[in-house]
Amino acid sequence: MYTLPSKLKLFAIIFMVVGALGMLAGFLSAPSTTAEVKEMMAAHGDGHGGDHGETVSHDNASGLEGTHGKTAGHDLVIEDQDVAHDDVAHDSEEAHLTHVLHQLQNRPWSALYIASFFFFMIALGTLAFYAIQHAAQAGWSPVLFRVMEGITAYLPWASVIIIILLLLSVFHVNHIFHWMDGDLINPESPKYDKLIAGKSSWLNPTWFIIRACIYLLGFNLYRYFSRKWTLNQDDAEDNRWFKKNFKLAAGFLVFFIYTESMMSWDWIMSFDPHWFSTLFGWYVFAGMMVCAITVIAMVTIVLKSQGYLEYVNDSHIHDLAKFMFAFSIFWTYLWFSQFMLIWYANIPEEVTYFVTRIEDYNLPFFGMVAMNFIFPVLLLMNSDYKRVNWFVILTGIVILLGHYVDVFNMVMPATVGTQWFIGLPEIGAMLFFFGLFVLVVFTALTKAPLLAKRNPFIKESKHFHY
Repeated sequence: MYTLPSKLKLFAIIFMVVGALGMLAGFLSAPSTTAEVKEMMAAHGDGHGGDHGETVSHDNASGLEGTHGKTAGHDLVIEDQDVAHDDVAHDSEEAHLTHVLHQLQNRPWSALYIASFFFFMIALGTLAFYAIQHAAQAGWSPVLFRVMEGITAYLPWASVIIIILLLLSVFHVNHIFHWMDGDLINPESPKYDKLIAGKSSWLNPTWFIIRACIYLLGFNLYRYFSRKWTLNQDDAEDNRWFKKNFKLAAGFLVFFIYTESMMSWDWIMSFDPHWFSTLFGWYVFAGMMVCAITVIAMVTIVLKSQGYLEYVNDSHIHDLAKFMFAFSIFWTYLWFSQFMLIWYANIPEEVTYFVTRIEDYNLPFFGMVAMNFIFPVLLLMNSDYKRVNWFVILTGIVILLGHYVDVFNMVMPATVGTQWFIGLPEIGAMLFFFGLFVLVVFTALTKAPLLAKRNPFIKESKHFHY
């Protein structure tokens, strides 16, 4: 049985407290009026938002000055026209300030959403990988089942957090999902958007929440029963529970492959409701799987270093590292395919997705490609390196940070635009959910023996050598 070290528990709690304070500071520092936005832009004119705001206002000002200059030069200045021009300038500036206000208010919510979704997808990816092992009746992995089950213990917690965030969006507590604005589908409204209105049969708050409940219910039911039946198998005299788990895993994978794609459309792609990609579901899946397998490998190495998991050997770590390498290649293939096809077609409504990210998020956009492809390929291409624990840990840290930035790139451009920054809300959210994840996962590992002793393939797994 695994015993949770008191230092690890304290470590996780400290991270959660520090992270919560950071998130709270992010919410409290968000402006509430356009006047505050104007003051912030004036004080931080060299920041992301400041430059953008100043450029717009200066452009407007210069245009108006040019107009007034010409008018004065031709003795055609009329007082009413001056008033009209002033009104236009004021309305333009006010509209811009309002836009920036909404973006800055979205920032702490977006940071919270990114962190919650990132750790959710680690747990869900682990659940899918666990189901694959059962459905394939893999002989190498049973000694790692308890590690996988421990990681999936975070799924119920993550599901509750995700559904709360989605409900807050539906009830307009935040405005990170732009399409939820009712005026966009109202033909009588000046904000009417024909494209969003055309998607309203799918993108509507009611059906959106119903789908979310279906996804989360399906994921958590499989997690509950697979865990229960695996523990039952430990005390069984035959393979009845193993066979039931096999059938359940096969059925779940069918459910997962459909719902994962729809989930990625709903929870990520709908941030850009005008844009779509047929590869997006697979793209999110690839990132989900590489993160999940990376965490499985890292938790396994940590437990092994503490004297647990006696039957885990270098070959098991080697296989996990192979999956890390393979899914990193798969993710890169999908990233390049999506990018290349859209870039080559150069259709305005499609290419705008990447134009925004390359122009406004240049460093995180290309940085995460290096972190998620170049770095793991260089470190894990050599077969021997896959057996070196510290190599796997180092690569895993870079991969996880890279895919966190990937989720950041998928969400932030649509919710905060140019007002992005890596500050207290972003760091705080990451620390909080990291602490919660560590606490939940390692606490779950204490609930059952770390060896699935009655699994039919456990002997093969114990003596697995590559």
